[in-house]
Amino acid sequence: MPAPHAPWQNHILSALPIDDYEHLLPHLESISLKLSHTVYEAGAEQGYVYFPTTSIMSLLHSADGGVLSEIAVVGNEGVVGIALFVGGRSTPAKGVVQCAGHAYRVKASLLKQKFERGGSLQTLLLRHTQSLVMQMAQTAICTQKHTVEQQLCRWLLLSMDRLPRNELSLSHELTSNMLLERRDGVTAAAFGLKASGSIHYVQDKITVLDRSELEARVCDCYAKVKRESDRLFALAIAA
Repeated sequence: MPAPHAPWQNHILSALPIDDYEHLLPHLESISLKLSHTVYEAGAEQGYVYFPTTSIMSLLHSADGGVLSEIAVVGNEGVVGIALFVGGRSTPAKGVVQCAGHAYRVKASLLKQKFERGGSLQTLLLRHTQSLVMQMAQTAICTQKHTVEQQLCRWLLLSMDRLPRNELSLSHELTSNMLLERRDGVTAAAFGLKASGSIHYVQDKITVLDRSELEARVCDCYAKVKRESDRLFALAIAA
């Protein structure tokens, strides 16, 4: 059965005080996002900010020669469009749907007004921004220092943390962007994990069968990102 979707499935929206949530609710538009759909082009003005519920989005930067590389993933823990909160009207990253599903979007101009009033929404969005910056920094280290298999484990675990299911449908283009590796390198790593019994891999679908095995194989980048994300969210809730 398809996964249900509602605004409270997004952790930022669910953490808002009830009054703030109810004021924002009429402005939230439910949308269905298909795999590989582009929600932002790099440098384009932001019309909306997205709160994923059952989808995941990749933030991609252009590297040498125009090759796109993934710098972060955002799912139900956060929001896509942080440039709006740090002074910009456009984003340097391209936003692409990595896992199809649902999200809620709100007009950027409206959310900026609410952000500038301070309060719980501002605190939650700033903490998420800090968490996302940390994820970007750790991703850069991981792609330089660790094996393709370790990177794939990190990416799968981060994805599982952001989805209500254990199955992902992927495009070969996105997996290559994800790890800055050619398709054959990513495929070889996926089949290695399949042989270990940790995932089931058929064509463009990966199902996680043994999360503990992935955690045993992953580098420490995953734990660092998760630990900091959990810490910052707890601080935002406490505030």
